[in-house]
Amino acid sequence: MKIEVEPDDDGVARKAAAIIAAEARAAIAARGRFIVAVSGGRTPWLMLRAFANEQLPWENVHVVQVDERAAPAGDPERNLAHLRESLLDRAPLLGDNIHAMPVEARDLNRAAQQYAATLQAVAGSPPVLDLVHLGLGADGHTASLVPGDPVLDVTDADIAIVNRYQGRRRMTLTFPIINRSRRVLWLVTGCEKAATLVRLRDGDPSIPASRVRQDQAMVLADRAAAEKLCTSEKLEKQK
Repeated sequence: MKIEVEPDDDGVARKAAAIIAAEARAAIAARGRFIVAVSGGRTPWLMLRAFANEQLPWENVHVVQVDERAAPAGDPERNLAHLRESLLDRAPLLGDNIHAMPVEARDLNRAAQQYAATLQAVAGSPPVLDLVHLGLGADGHTASLVPGDPVLDVTDADIAIVNRYQGRRRMTLTFPIINRSRRVLWLVTGCEKAATLVRLRDGDPSIPASRVRQDQAMVLADRAAAEKLCTSEKLEKQK
């Protein structure tokens, strides 16, 4: 897993946008389309605003969600609300190429199956996403794959429903589809993530994020999040 450090979250966002744009051009040239899965968070919204300014064949870009809170349409907690403001309202994406998680459904488990079918229609069977953007929680979660939830052990479904976490049930991509993706791009910012980033780099099996394969992964971190990386390397050399 490659880790690059930028001065601040704005630098992380701009670098991430450039990487995604490059991956999009390569995927469209090779396969005729680019399928990107997007997570939520403040730095990702900055990233998506920068990505929206890229010159791309947008008609060949598909956007899916990594995870979403089960909340009404327009709720400010919904990732879709921020995704729409940051990217969908700024870039000439085709409406049919925006694939929102159906979290307003009464039966969330059935809705998860429906979204899995949507991904198969877009990305093949089994679906292979070109790039999955992930964040890292201080508790070691990524997507909505949170510590202690049964979703961590799902191996036979690409989409699953998470029990209440921070007040909401959630729909999320599972490890199988994340680990089938062609590229994983982590954005990690803030000093509260510093210790967890070391654990991710070291493959600490006690945190969910470490279950994401590292061979096709890249981490963009700001200086605050990366502050413990060098310290931990020095300590390891001293042993």
